[in-house]
Amino acid sequence: MELRRETGDDWWEVEALFDLCFSPGREALSSYRLREEVEPVAALCLVLRDEGGAVAAAIRYWPVCVGGRPALLLGPIAVHPTRQGEGLGGYLMQESLRRAADLGWDRVLLVGDEPYYRRWGFARLDAVEMPPPTNPARVLGLSLTPGAWDEARGRVTRCCAGATRPTAVDGDD
Repeated sequence: MELRRETGDDWWEVEALFDLCFSPGREALSSYRLREEVEPVAALCLVLRDEGGAVAAAIRYWPVCVGGRPALLLGPIAVHPTRQGEGLGGYLMQESLRRAADLGWDRVLLVGDEPYYRRWGFARLDAVEMPPPTNPARVLGLSLTPGAWDEARGRVTRCCAGATRPTAVDGDD
């Protein structure tokens, strides 16, 4: 397996993997509204290619703000159905979270199943509001530095890396 940063040449293959692994309506989810017109955090968008050069797994991260504080929005992450159960998703999670910490990010947010993501330290964020119609029980966070989520609360909004002010998401004031 070869792990490397996603490039423009990988985009169509990675999108095809996400289409294969997720429902056709995945882009209607509120997390996708946070990604619109925002560049992903390129240093954390990783592709894992198998021995034949095919995309076996991929992960992306996006900058967001929570109550005006910067955070990473993890996702999507996907492993090709023929490679699931090999630990590739876990490897991508561990490696990308290590890289995020090395780059100075303090907190990571995702929407997912707590029993699954708990193994990497993610826990429910009761004080964080994703745009509707996100189920609040699925809003999870991980502190990359101690106490990083203690003061970060409120609405999750779209923002660009280095932005000083987040912009509202559709329907947000």
